[in-house]
Amino acid sequence: MMVKGIIFDIKRYAIHDGPGIRTTIFMKGCPLRCWWCHNPEGISPKPDIMYFSFKCIHCHTCVKACPENAVSFDENEIQHIDREKCTGCGICAELCPTNALRLVGKVVTVEELIREIEKDIKFHDSSNGGVTFSGGEPLFQPKFLKETLKECKRRYIHTTVDTSGYAPTKVMEEVIPYTDLFLYDLKLFDEKEHVKYTGVPNELIKKNLKLLSEKKANVILRFPVIPGITDTEWNVKGWARFLSELDLSSIQEIDLLPYHDVGEKFNRLGREYKMEVHHAPSDEALKWIKEEFESLGPKVKIGG
Repeated sequence: MMVKGIIFDIKRYAIHDGPGIRTTIFMKGCPLRCWWCHNPEGISPKPDIMYFSFKCIHCHTCVKACPENAVSFDENEIQHIDREKCTGCGICAELCPTNALRLVGKVVTVEELIREIEKDIKFHDSSNGGVTFSGGEPLFQPKFLKETLKECKRRYIHTTVDTSGYAPTKVMEEVIPYTDLFLYDLKLFDEKEHVKYTGVPNELIKKNLKLLSEKKANVILRFPVIPGITDTEWNVKGWARFLSELDLSSIQEIDLLPYHDVGEKFNRLGREYKMEVHHAPSDEALKWIKEEFESLGPKVKIGG
């Protein structure tokens, strides 16, 4: 049987998702619910409909087209999508004359995805680049990810997995042999805080990072700098203490990722955006966090 997965985007000529010029594959499904998520269209494992209100001409084609009667307009011509009824069939997006509706997510086989990746091989080879699997959470689709990684390695394509680390350790162990680099997120050190802002505990994330360290896997740590949430002294120093107890020889660098507001994306998906701050971290905050992590030894840079 052909192994299938679901992706929601392919970004070509990416330069911030690992070394060189890369093809970044965005995979659907994520067990985390980070308040500041930059790719909320990757959270659901199923296809989603995004609504771009500024493109809408209120023709009501979508209302008539939806087989589930999930689309409606109120008296002010504001569109509503009943996300419980919506099956993500994409008929409304297909028929929308202005592309105000967009289907996010499609099923592909490993073979189909490899053919897309191979289109960029000349750019990979000329820049020491490769393919990066992002999301969502790529480890949320373990069989599809593993089989795609194996096919990439058969073709000598450099592979990177961008992960939250929240996956069964067995899954992590199975992809290590086929992954040249892990981009590994660190968010909240305190478990209660981690549950509050991401929806899941962090014990597994810490355990899997220790595993990567023990296996001498190549890792770039990524630390999202969220004002008032992750940039606190307690949080930064907590992670610094934790990292100091690991073998850091496999940590290539630590990237600080300044927060930027993506509330509009949440609106387009009909999702609640919980963030109360909407500004980037200050230069002073980024500077002291950089210095704190630099004291551990690895190179630290601002930006991914």
